[in-house]
Amino acid sequence: TNTWVWSKNSKTRSRKTTQTHSTSIRLDLTVTVNSNSNSNSTTEFIMFRLSLLISLLSSSSFVVVSSFGVVPSSTSSSSSSRRQVLEQVSAAFGGALVLTGQIPSLSSAQAATTIDEETPRVLTRMGGLLEKYQDTNRGWTIMAPSGWNKFEGEVGAYDVKWQDLVDPKDNIKVSSTPVKSTTTSIDILGDVQQLGENLASKRNAKLIIATERLTEGILFYFFDFQINDGTHQLLQLCVNKGRIWSLDTNTIEKRWGKRKELYYNVVGSFMPKLN
Repeated sequence: TNTWVWSKNSKTRSRKTTQTHSTSIRLDLTVTVNSNSNSNSTTEFIMFRLSLLISLLSSSSFVVVSSFGVVPSSTSSSSSSRRQVLEQVSAAFGGALVLTGQIPSLSSAQAATTIDEETPRVLTRMGGLLEKYQDTNRGWTIMAPSGWNKFEGEVGAYDVKWQDLVDPKDNIKVSSTPVKSTTTSIDILGDVQQLGENLASKRNAKLIIATERLTEGILFYFFDFQINDGTHQLLQLCVNKGRIWSLDTNTIEKRWGKRKELYYNVVGSFMPKLN
C-alpha cells in the first residue's frame, strides 16, 4: 500500500510502502537492574529500550535490535551474524533473550523513505529561554533551557539531562547507543507511523503525532505522546556517526500547553554533530 505523508512543519513529502507479513515470534527477556540504584530515570530508560525492542520485534519492517541498532532480515545473513546480534541485545538489557519462530524478511516492496526537501534546524533562543549547548566530547549540539539544572551522564539512563528548578517532572534527556556500522539511518526501523503506534501501545499512551524530517542530511523520527499516567512526552530518534540518538522531553499534561513551544524548539534544534 502506497501512502503520501506530509510533514507538519515543512513542505516535505514522503512515500511509504508497506507490506503485511505473517509471523510467529516468542520473546523471553529478563531485565536486571542494579539493586543499589534508586534512580527512576535509569529504570525509565531501560523500560523505554525494552518497549522499543518489543515494538520492533513485533513489526514486519525489521528483525533484531541491538541496543537501538536494527539488522534487516536477509537470506544472505549468516547465522553467526544473527547470533552476535542476539548476544548484543541480551547484553544491552542485562538479561537473556530467546527468539524463536519465523522471522519476517524485508520485501523489495518495502521501499526506503524518500524526502523531497530539508527542514531547517531550529536556532531560536526564544528571548533568552534557550541557550546553545555543545557536547564537544560526543559531538552534538542543542538549544537547551537556560537556568535549568544540568546533569552529566548517568550510566544506562542518559548522556545529559536538563531538569526544571521547581518541578523535576519537567526534564529533557539526550542519550545515545552504538549501532552496527551498516546502520546509517533511522528509517531502518520502518514506517514512522507504525513505529509510533507500537511505542504508544507499550507506553499506554495516545499517539498525537508521528512524523519525520530531513535536516542537514540526517533523517529524524518525531513522536508526540499523551501518556495515561498524566504526563506528556516528545520523543525524537535519529542515527549518525555510528550511534542512535534519543531525545525526549517530559512534563505533566496540565502544564503541556505552557511547555509545548519551548519543547518543540528544543527538539527541532538538536543535531548529532558539531557545526
